[in-house]
Amino acid sequence: MRKLFTAAFVYMLAGVLSGLFYREFTKANGLPEGQSTQLGLVHTHLLVLGFVVLLIVLLLEKAFALSESRLFGWFFWTYNAGVVITSAMLVWHGCLTVLGQESSAMISGIAGLGHILLTAGMVLLFLALRPRVIAAAAPASTAV
Repeated sequence: MRKLFTAAFVYMLAGVLSGLFYREFTKANGLPEGQSTQLGLVHTHLLVLGFVVLLIVLLLEKAFALSESRLFGWFFWTYNAGVVITSAMLVWHGCLTVLGQESSAMISGIAGLGHILLTAGMVLLFLALRPRVIAAAAPASTAV
């Protein structure tokens, strides 16, 4: 539980700070207001995919003892790797856009890998959660 709480807290801080970075970096580099860049998406990605999702998983852990599943560790590290890789590529691509430089296909490819890891993490979460939910829904046997 502590690991989930700590990770959610770190993502909350990173999400808030990324919003500040976006505002200051674009102002400092004279990006016209309203011009779209992927740098603006980092804030919401970190807050939703990191902070909010892990808080929900924390509640699921409390209700279903998810961490007892052998798949939970795989979920945790795969999902977090996906969030970090995806967010890092958003920052990289967004900074290049603000600086007026071209992006490469490599950034898209690595971002795709981040999304694949996010998807695999979610699948692992549901594979870990399913037996716990079924067990909790089954009527408890009464001793005679």
